[in-house]
Amino acid sequence: MTGRWALAPAEDGGAEVVALGPDGLPAGPVRREPDLVEAVRSRPEVTRWVWRSTADVYPRLLATGVRVERCYDVEAAETLLLGHEGRLGEPRSAAAALARLRGGPVPPDPPQRSAEPGSQSSLFEPRPVHVPLADLLEVYGDQRRRHDATAHPERMRLLTAAESAGMLVAAEMNATGLPWSADVHREVLRDLLGERYAGGGEPRRLAELTDEVSAAFGRRVRPDLPADVVKAFAQAGIKVRSTRRWEIESVDHPAVKPLIEYKKLYRIWVAHGWSWLQDWVRDGRFRPEYLPGGTVTGRWVTNGGGALQIPKVIRRAVVADPGWRLVVADADQMEPRVLAAISRDPGLMEVAGRASDLYQSVSDRAFAGDRDQAKIAVLGAVYGQTSGDGLKNLALLRRRFPRAVAYVDDAARAGEEGRLVRTWLGRTSPPAAGSDDSGAEEAGIPQDGPEGDPATTAGQGWVPGYASSDSRARGRFARNFVVQGSAADWALLMLAGLRRTCADMAAELVFFQHDEVIVHCPAEEADTVVAAIRDAADLAGRLTFGETPVRFPFTTAVVKCYADAK
Repeated sequence: MTGRWALAPAEDGGAEVVALGPDGLPAGPVRREPDLVEAVRSRPEVTRWVWRSTADVYPRLLATGVRVERCYDVEAAETLLLGHEGRLGEPRSAAAALARLRGGPVPPDPPQRSAEPGSQSSLFEPRPVHVPLADLLEVYGDQRRRHDATAHPERMRLLTAAESAGMLVAAEMNATGLPWSADVHREVLRDLLGERYAGGGEPRRLAELTDEVSAAFGRRVRPDLPADVVKAFAQAGIKVRSTRRWEIESVDHPAVKPLIEYKKLYRIWVAHGWSWLQDWVRDGRFRPEYLPGGTVTGRWVTNGGGALQIPKVIRRAVVADPGWRLVVADADQMEPRVLAAISRDPGLMEVAGRASDLYQSVSDRAFAGDRDQAKIAVLGAVYGQTSGDGLKNLALLRRRFPRAVAYVDDAARAGEEGRLVRTWLGRTSPPAAGSDDSGAEEAGIPQDGPEGDPATTAGQGWVPGYASSDSRARGRFARNFVVQGSAADWALLMLAGLRRTCADMAAELVFFQHDEVIVHCPAEEADTVVAAIRDAADLAGRLTFGETPVRFPFTTAVVKCYADAK
């Protein structure tokens, strides 16, 4: 019996299922099952399910306690393949892929629905367009051929597997939720903001700060209205273009101090105040909706809830269950380590292979022991800082680590010229707005071994067809994309490995963002989880980049409260 099966949900709650052979074709008869959940539950021998969308199927399984080992997400794969072909932004649904394959009109993707706070909204949303199993297998077969046609099929297949695994992790974290103490949260809000006023008005401390700001200007000013603040400064003879902290901090005026405090507290009140607590926390858990690959770099986002921007003071409310602990793990200097792995720079790989602080090691080699300068130089190379001392720092870095700097320089040049760049595994940057899509020339970034895909990663927040008339901005985007996107690919494989280990334990993955992961586990499992994170990081490094000296260490903390990890 094969371990790979395909599944297509039916409109009546049932499913069509069929075993697949090594060639991806049906290896037996299609079976019509009256209940989707039972169709999966009754086949524990299946090691990988091929289905249209994890977000559609898996929440229904998790709600009944059914967990799957692996999947192939057809719509996630379509997104990656479209990007590789220079067509990122075209409709990604299975129905759209089928229409393209058959030469028919391509339906647009449905608009992304708004998240429903405090509920498993994906369980109740309208079902997407039904795609019969025969049609799904036609798309799947075409995707297998398209994977084979890429420059590095084995890398692209690994990327698709990693993205599909990320979809499983996200669905499980959505269902599990992050442990959250509503009582502690309310206590923090009282300490910071004071009492709430009836009718939903500003709490006491914000009202007091509004009075202080107004008194400093000598007239009534609304600190929550930037235009009002800018006008008040102008009337005081001070010209400011905005109320951003970095700009008003340098202003000598008695309104500045209360204004800065107001802005900090106002953000907490609006983003994580009492209304947020009521909307998003249920039964001791905060359940945001994680969206893997929500940015073109592959970084995750959330659909509501602000899970990836929890202020440090609010983290005091993230508290482990009694007898349990939070294992909070931060990847150490992830981007420069990834740059070492993808550039194959011997010197940087040697530095990134040490257990010691990478920036300190770089500073000892190129910056006379000045760690801060070394860090600025490395991050400047990744993010394209060439102003101030940036050029001088980059020149020092180039002399010591020529291949690493050349790698991101080549990516930047490709971006400036409107060419596509790729991550190490093949995730592809969006084409420049107005450029040829599928015909866009790839960046020729040198790599060891067979001539490789240009490594690329897109900066968070950029969207397909990124519009910029500034070629330098496109260059900085591409420079960042090759590093940040490759880091996101590595993180997916790290999560997949950690998920597999946690499956045999009570431990549960409850949080992930970019370079940080939190596992909630019984206290007696904490040491095992710490080791599992280390092992998953090492395995992900080998799977993603091959055998290199580069290490991907984590700083871990075993705590009862998230805030105590920092």
